[in-house]
Amino acid sequence: MSVALTVDASHGRLFWAFADCWNVTRRYLTHFRRQPVTIAWQLGFPIISVLLYGFVFGEAMKVPGGGDDGDYKQFLMPGMFVMTMAFGFMNTAMGVVTDASKGVIDRFRSMPMAPSAVASGRGLADLIVACAELTILALTALAIGWRSSAGPLDTVLAFGLLLLLRFSLIWVGVFLGLVIPSPEAAGGLYAVAFPLTMISSVFVAPSLMPGWLAPIAAWNPVSSTGTATRELFGNPGAGGTSWVEQNAVLMAVAWPLALSLVFLPLAVRKFKQLSR
Repeated sequence: MSVALTVDASHGRLFWAFADCWNVTRRYLTHFRRQPVTIAWQLGFPIISVLLYGFVFGEAMKVPGGGDDGDYKQFLMPGMFVMTMAFGFMNTAMGVVTDASKGVIDRFRSMPMAPSAVASGRGLADLIVACAELTILALTALAIGWRSSAGPLDTVLAFGLLLLLRFSLIWVGVFLGLVIPSPEAAGGLYAVAFPLTMISSVFVAPSLMPGWLAPIAAWNPVSSTGTATRELFGNPGAGGTSWVEQNAVLMAVAWPLALSLVFLPLAVRKFKQLSR
């Protein structure tokens, strides 16, 4: 006995692309719900990082524009927000390469679904998780004394720039997940992520770095978002003398848009090439 599969033709391709994207998103979110250890680690790591860096380095570090006790926490927290968003691309890449190694990607390729749904569904799920991470991290920051001295609009814009950075790095993670051959190889991304965040304004202002290293740190996309969010939050250490530091908000928008324009099409194209 054969069963005929029918598809509702009353909806267009755009509708089904969104529907497929949402179904893939629900799949990833369901995995988080059924694997509490994974979500606990992913949400707990930012809290541990804040407590370690804030209290271990807090009394020893100084930032431009302030010398009072506790100033470093005000400088640090925007950097920690940025670091958490930047590290997220590794979780994205690991999730995609794990699905590929288990044959899930092959199953998706065999189904009558929009080719963009795998990348966009993964991206939407990771963005939702990023919002949860950012909320928990902000509550932790408030608990240890960090405050935004800016108005509500600037504060919201700062968090928007953080999510924009995470959005752009999602596509970097999806592309790398489709290129990297195994989950074990994906572990090597930490060797990229740590220099990316350490050689930036996350922990130290570029002006305090050696002369040859300061321009590299200042032009790091992570630094642009970090400096821009400090400026919008009204936290110390937001300034700088270089052009990229003086135009941090502009660059905090330009860098993520450039990354998205490059890696989103590459991710979708790579997924399509897998079926050849």
